Amino acid sequence: YENEFSYKKNKSNLNIQFNRVAFIFFIFFIISLIYSIQLLHLGSLKKITKDETEVFNIKNYRADIIDTKGNYLVKTVRTIDIGINPIEVIDKKKLLINLQLIFPKKNIIEVKRKLNGSKFFYFEKKITSENYEKIMKLGDKSIKPEEKLTRIYPQENLFSHIIGQIDDGNNGISGIEKSFDKELKKIFEPLQLTVDTDIQYLIRKELIKYQQIFRSKGSAAILMNVNNGEILSMVSLPDFNLNKRETIKDVNYINRVTKGTYELGSVFKTFTIASGINEGLIEPNTEFLDSKKTISCGKNHSIGEYDDEMPPDLTVEQILIKSGNIGSVRIARKLGVEKHKSFLNSIGILEKIDFDIEEVGKPQAIDWYEGCKLETISFGHGITTTILQLAKGYSIITNGGFDIKPTLIKKSLDKKFKGKKILKNNVSKKINTILRKVVVEGTAKQVNVRGYEVGGKTGTAEQPRDKVYSNIKINTLASIFPAENPKYVLVVMLESPKTASEYVYKYRYKEGS
Repeated sequence: YENEFSYKKNKSNLNIQFNRVAFIFFIFFIISLIYSIQLLHLGSLKKITKDETEVFNIKNYRADIIDTKGNYLVKTVRTIDIGINPIEVIDKKKLLINLQLIFPKKNIIEVKRKLNGSKFFYFEKKITSENYEKIMKLGDKSIKPEEKLTRIYPQENLFSHIIGQIDDGNNGISGIEKSFDKELKKIFEPLQLTVDTDIQYLIRKELIKYQQIFRSKGSAAILMNVNNGEILSMVSLPDFNLNKRETIKDVNYINRVTKGTYELGSVFKTFTIASGINEGLIEPNTEFLDSKKTISCGKNHSIGEYDDEMPPDLTVEQILIKSGNIGSVRIARKLGVEKHKSFLNSIGILEKIDFDIEEVGKPQAIDWYEGCKLETISFGHGITTTILQLAKGYSIITNGGFDIKPTLIKKSLDKKFKGKKILKNNVSKKINTILRKVVVEGTAKQVNVRGYEVGGKTGTAEQPRDKVYSNIKINTLASIFPAENPKYVLVVMLESPKTASEYVYKYRYKEGS
């Protein structure tokens, strides 16, 4: 009996020990199973993130858009829209009360009207996680969550004219969204642009400031690499918030950099001089003596100086420094129609430009042999173009004479890349020297800032309305820097600015002081 009792005791101990081992093994097995499932889940998520096959196949997928530094300009994100089917509502009165508690800012009268109807309606789009949890806890089968992919624009207004909009059918209707509509629906990798968000922000901030000071109708600016055409910033005001997806019908919201065509005035005098130098007809020190205050051209037309104190004897570089009209006319006449027309065409001023977005203006056709066309074009009147084309023209005449194609799309470009050479040697060197002098001692003195070797030319032009020049003016600055070996062109334009008697400009620095 004793042996039998001992045997049972041992057997009992053995069972206890075995049960403990089995239990511990079972716990480890469960833990291992949980971790294995989690690892498999994470692995599958990683695979989806890499290949994006799940997102890619979802309706309304569009690739993200980033700036030159990888900052998101456009992001496609998953959102949930909440719809309600009135036919399936369990208790309309109770549901209405709960909805009012969760969404106190909703128009409850309108919601009640829809609930009393029979048609499905969207109650809340892009619902927050907190409100989604609350509304789903109501347990009403009439509440229908719909997962969607939504286009989010983190920068709001900052790139509105560049990025553009999409419609409710997920189709691009303006800007990059339209021009690259097919690509954005097919590619997985983000579409990278050349623009820099920080620079865009700073330029827009300054434009807004001075638009308020001078109460201008609109304004624009473009900053571009003169060697490869990459656009670092392109701002047009007024702009709009892309997230609101509003229909923009007001023409004042036009893209003033690419779409608007303007007579830009004296900034064209630089082209006239560059054209003459390129043809070998003038040099910076070539003298034009005994210029009259006014000259006649065409039938009963005359052209005068904007400044009554303009000296009669000027060199070519002095004509640009002092912004002489008569001197520019005399250079143009020396060139003749065909040579000057050919020059302006070669730098991309006269024809519609091929660009990355479709909102591009077409310069007006010119009858070069009508009246005083050659003469007025020499100082920027009677000829229209876009701010974008002006920037391109200044790039070519200052980068060594190489053609460029302005672009918003980042490519693996060689920094030393230049297009076909279209101007003769040393034209740019001579022009850059003169443009620097315009800033140091000429009409663009206010741009002269210590430590920044800026060159440039100002322009003021009355705008034609119904074939008659009006008091609506365009003020433009076309600048390049550093002047000795330009890397960038910056063009700034104010449309229809007004005088600001209360504004006092504090002159920063005068070279030599």
